[in-house]
Amino acid sequence: MSQTLHAVRFPGESAAYRVARDRLLHAEIELRRQVEAVAALRRALPPGGEIPVDYFFDDEGDTPVDPDVERQLRLSDLFDDGKDSLAIYSFMFGPAMDEPCPSCSSILDALDGEMPHLRQRIHVAVVAKSPIQRIRHFARERGWRHLHLLSSAHNTYNADYHGETADGRQMPALNVFLRRDGKIHHAWCSELMFVPPEPGQDPRHVDAIWPLWNLLDCTPEGRGADWRPALRYEERTATSR
Repeated sequence: MSQTLHAVRFPGESAAYRVARDRLLHAEIELRRQVEAVAALRRALPPGGEIPVDYFFDDEGDTPVDPDVERQLRLSDLFDDGKDSLAIYSFMFGPAMDEPCPSCSSILDALDGEMPHLRQRIHVAVVAKSPIQRIRHFARERGWRHLHLLSSAHNTYNADYHGETADGRQMPALNVFLRRDGKIHHAWCSELMFVPPEPGQDPRHVDAIWPLWNLLDCTPEGRGADWRPALRYEERTATSR
């Protein structure tokens, strides 16, 4: 474990730091290998179940429309030409909720900026149970520009793909769908949320698309035992920093 892995050094580092850092670097190498192995297993999954219905979602588009005019898209319409994978994030924003889930909003803050890149490979949609006008209003307030936002207010998508519990509680879920031979199959879901976590551990089922925690994991303070993202924060002045 004490083997030196590279010749790069940083100003002022001690021998004790380098020994500990190399020990950590070995662990990071193993983690990288494990991440690659898990991704390979995910890619090797056989097609899952065919979707039970070609769901119709309410879609307001890029600009508000006449509330008396219904605009709907089917799930099959969400696939881009030449791209056979579709990712759908279930956004916890139900009609009975005063505000959306802060954690989901944090995820989508980051995902919005990545959408122009993601569209080069796949299509990504965000589905919530609230009426589409309410979803779009929040998106405009939040400054989201690129997310494809849809409402499942008039279909059973949330219940079928575990974005909602039997009693109507909204759940965060990432589902991936595959188009093959003219049919649409479920490919993968962030099922870690269904597995009881170890004591003191979050489910982390959607951490792969949540850069907030990945960056905090690189710091000495880490994630923090009790801190969670919020929809808004108090402004800090220069003297309070």
